Amino acid sequence: MINENISSPVIALSLRQKTDLIMELTKIRITSFVTITTIFGYLCAAGGFSLNMITPILGILLLACGAAVLNHYQERNTDAMMGRTKNRPIPAGKISAQDALNLALLLVIVGSVMLYLGSGLIALGLGLLNLAWYNAIYTPLKKKNAFAIIPGSMVGAIPPAVGWVAGGGSIFDPQIGIIALFFFIWQIPHFWLLLLIYGDDYKQAGFPTLTQIFNSEQLGRITFIWIASTVVIGLLLPVFGVVRSQLINFGLLAAGLWMVWGAVKLLKSTKEKKYFGFAFREINIFALLVVLLISIDKLVLLF
Repeated sequence: MINENISSPVIALSLRQKTDLIMELTKIRITSFVTITTIFGYLCAAGGFSLNMITPILGILLLACGAAVLNHYQERNTDAMMGRTKNRPIPAGKISAQDALNLALLLVIVGSVMLYLGSGLIALGLGLLNLAWYNAIYTPLKKKNAFAIIPGSMVGAIPPAVGWVAGGGSIFDPQIGIIALFFFIWQIPHFWLLLLIYGDDYKQAGFPTLTQIFNSEQLGRITFIWIASTVVIGLLLPVFGVVRSQLINFGLLAAGLWMVWGAVKLLKSTKEKKYFGFAFREINIFALLVVLLISIDKLVLLF
């Protein structure tokens, strides 16, 4: 447990330290990817970029940052128990829990206003649903069930839908359905592999872990199936009209074959955590490749 009454030392920090603190609290690498998938959804719906996208994109970024800071607040006690997270801002005493909560609320309010002004009520509703799903459903559920990541992966599916709506698309369009499904399925091996890599830390903090249910060989096979499923959904994107160029179709196929080839090692060698680390890196690269290829398709019509 950490002391909730410690006064925040933020004022005494230099500008660089404050910037680093904010970036850590907002989990900028994760929230940046949320923003990228939102931009991706906008691009797929609108077929290009415009100044109209700036306000809703900033809104979803701030909303995601608010959710991340709120997550720091929610998990401050368990963070203090794990070697990987004990130096996070709140357990390390870099900021008080109350100040972190205040920052989270500010980011959520400002982000919500910007999202509403930029895209309307549907986009705002989706954004707030994502926040609620992450902070009110997934975060407490993962303390009770090792399979929480499956429903929790909804947080990967909603941001591109926000971008799609902001770009003028209907939430009922089949294209955004398959795009959202791709990011939903991708999120499962993404987080699953992360939990496998740091399984000992999670166990130490009292979280239920997959290693308590499956042995390493079983985990390797199951993870491979999730990765292969991600590739299959990625290859279905052209079937739903998301891709126009045949060249991009070949690019998606090549990326999928590369991903499956790399994941095969999970079926052979799962005794060492480094194999989960390799798969974690590669599944993220694959998702970025899909986003990049389809973005090129939207911006540059290739024949």
